[in-house]
Amino acid sequence: MFRNFIKYFAQGLLVTVPLAITIYIFVRVFSGVYRLLQQFNLHIHPYIDPVIIILIIAAGLFLIGILASSIVFKPLFNVLGKAIEHAPVIKHIYSPIKDFLEAFVGNKKRFTRPVLILTNPAANIQELGFITNEDLNDLGIKDKVAVYLPHSYAFSGKLIIVPRQNIQPIDAKGSDAMKFIVTGGVADVNEE
Repeated sequence: MFRNFIKYFAQGLLVTVPLAITIYIFVRVFSGVYRLLQQFNLHIHPYIDPVIIILIIAAGLFLIGILASSIVFKPLFNVLGKAIEHAPVIKHIYSPIKDFLEAFVGNKKRFTRPVLILTNPAANIQELGFITNEDLNDLGIKDKVAVYLPHSYAFSGKLIIVPRQNIQPIDAKGSDAMKFIVTGGVADVNEE
């Protein structure tokens, strides 16, 4: 009973903490920009001000993206990122969030190789997923690959280790396959 409590409590923390931190940061940035606009007495309209604040935040993120990609500032951002990844406690929150975001939007996109996996040979049931790692030798696993199976209508999924012979690559873009999976198969993948 107590072991289940700890397990579910930890799972709740894993789901809630990154989301809460993200919301907290967004609210703090939003409030900071709002106070800055108040300081300069820049009020336009109660309904338009939040839109302006969100546009300012988006422009700021865009500017940070440009700086982080530039030759001059890229080493600085890399050093900062490495320092955060080695900081106690913070690294357990920062690193998974960073890896997850990079898998979707970063330079190291991971969900680019969609495959069908035979998960139940007796019933010939297959699932759609993405190869995330073909070399599991560091874990002592041979002749198998890591495949991520996203859940429909959720930002979650599961990682399975599959024998190579149970994988069938499909001829589709990773973004189309992800769209198809996340929408439960109802999305028109040819729509742009």
